Amino acid sequence: MTQSLYYVGEPSHLRWTEHVGTLDVVRPGELTAGALAAWRAMQRGRPQLDNPFLSPEFVIAAGNVRADVRVAVLRDEAGFAAFFPFERGRGGVGSAVAPWVSLCHGVVHRPEVGVDADRLLAGAGLHVWRFGCLTGRQPWFSGFAEARMETAAIDLSEGFPAYLAQLRERAPKFLKSTLYKERKLGRDLGVVSLDLDVADEQQFSLLRRWKSGQYRAKGRTDRFSKAWVVELVEQLHAAGGPDFAGHLTMLYAGGRPVAGHFGIRTATTLVGWFPAYDPALARYSPGLIQHVRMAEAAAAAGVRTIDLSVKADSEYKDALSNATGAIASGAARRPTGTARLHHLRAAPANRLRRLVLETPALYRRADRMMRWFGRLRGAA
Repeated sequence: MTQSLYYVGEPSHLRWTEHVGTLDVVRPGELTAGALAAWRAMQRGRPQLDNPFLSPEFVIAAGNVRADVRVAVLRDEAGFAAFFPFERGRGGVGSAVAPWVSLCHGVVHRPEVGVDADRLLAGAGLHVWRFGCLTGRQPWFSGFAEARMETAAIDLSEGFPAYLAQLRERAPKFLKSTLYKERKLGRDLGVVSLDLDVADEQQFSLLRRWKSGQYRAKGRTDRFSKAWVVELVEQLHAAGGPDFAGHLTMLYAGGRPVAGHFGIRTATTLVGWFPAYDPALARYSPGLIQHVRMAEAAAAAGVRTIDLSVKADSEYKDALSNATGAIASGAARRPTGTARLHHLRAAPANRLRRLVLETPALYRRADRMMRWFGRLRGAA
């Protein structure tokens, strides 16, 4: 038995009452059908929780390829109260699930339920929990945020025609240029078309090769150089259902793949994850064309939001997005010696990272340096 704290009202006006409940830590594959149904119900209708990276399907898939994934399950007299997915690390220092690639972290909970961070981490066997993309309205973790970042999103709640009209008004030069390049691509290579959900594994491999090339060109570490990442996305590509699915979207010109994107979605939210394009056709900006046509197809399929994640001084995200949000990175710590030692060791690097992320000029300079390194490595 452990104690948890529950609140009534909005997180900005908390009225705390103490309540006794239970907390059990399980492997993702051990979650019961009842627990999965409750988890999904908690996500529905709540924008900050309706993210596929917070879905049980993603956590289960990650648990299949990463042995340290766990879920803290909180219950009270009303049933399941909250789910806290995490990864256990050495010495009681944990992290979000698949932190290198996942884009949303936090506790999934009933609307009236809140948790006490210290007791939650203690029940999970953690001194520290590191997060890189903390979702909103998690007041129990917000005090541990070390950096806050703005996110970009495409709001399709009023339909694609309304979004296109907003785009035409807000970024007319961008839209005019993108549509012109789409017409030129069609004239030069053939009819331009898009398939929102492609099952073909060869095309999925092609997208990953394009993306690996982009990582190298930008001087970034290739995510697909890790076998567990490849295994994870392949499992997610095979996933499909009304509450969660993996989508490989491909743009074609004359039947030739020219750009694509792999992401995961709930019933109403699609997250931008791995976009890439054929570098030989860069002059047509096929990636931008693909994003506009993906928004059109996704809206027709019931998607209301395409989450583009952190803006990070990205011009294409600025142009495409008509909504913004916020996420945070940091480390929740218990008042223990292990947690204090971890903080002392990590603080200098965290301060430098925060300075770069929060200073556009420094971010652009760091980005240029990474791209220069990528070109140098490619030439070698």
